[in-house]
Amino acid sequence: MSGDTPITLADDDPMAARFVLAIRTGNTAAIRHLLKDNPRLAQARISARGVTRTSLHIVTDWPGYFPQGPQMASLLITAGAEVDAVSTPDPPETPLHWAASSDDVDVAEVLIDAGADMEKPHGSIGTPLDNAIGYSCWHVARLLAARGARIDKLWHAAPLGMLTRLEELLAEDPTEDEISQAFWHACAGGQRRAAELLLDEGASLDWIPDYAQGTPLDAASSLGTRQENVITWLREIGAPATRKPGEATKPGEATKPSQPPSLCPEYRIHSQGRAQIHDKLTPAAIS
Repeated sequence: MSGDTPITLADDDPMAARFVLAIRTGNTAAIRHLLKDNPRLAQARISARGVTRTSLHIVTDWPGYFPQGPQMASLLITAGAEVDAVSTPDPPETPLHWAASSDDVDVAEVLIDAGADMEKPHGSIGTPLDNAIGYSCWHVARLLAARGARIDKLWHAAPLGMLTRLEELLAEDPTEDEISQAFWHACAGGQRRAAELLLDEGASLDWIPDYAQGTPLDAASSLGTRQENVITWLREIGAPATRKPGEATKPGEATKPSQPPSLCPEYRIHSQGRAQIHDKLTPAAIS
């Protein structure tokens, strides 16, 4: 394996399979060994079912939180992985888009420290911040805002509780739908003061976005992506529960749906497709 042009490897290529498996299992020693013998792997693309992605996309793949994820991202970047490379075909998303869509804030911070473009457009919703807020990924959303991502939409400022910025944007004469959209996301983000401000400005209590499910009350009752990730993980390892999903623990306590209405069906299809691709690369699949 020689030359400077980035290479593309099929997912069933033995070296690609070892590379992906080492990334997903957090085996940094194996990655160092593979990169020593094949330095171009850091910038290589892995192709599966018509989709290509880079090593950093594998680190940030759905559902996120792979072992040693931040260390793996740092190692690959040091070895030459391109931090703003996009997946193909559409949507052309960067690794930061993917980290923003799973709320993997630790990996997102490594990517931003390495110069990832926080304003990169054309993700499944838009910029990484669009993705983070749209998918209730509050940890990455707050990180992006703190690191200087543009807050130029009502539905950005509201769920982050940025009241001064929210008032500035309200002064720009937004439409009723824009106010209601911001209200919906403020409720999803648990930002009561922002929600009250928007309600006073005419937000609708029964407004439902065309890219998600549920009313503002449903959105407020939902779990963020990071919580859903932990719940799914606990169920997968057989952790017991004393009550059924959505069941109140005491009289008068609000219930929570088992699926967050803030996640649109299109995203679930998108993320499931990513999962199906990397499911082929489990130890059992390549042994």
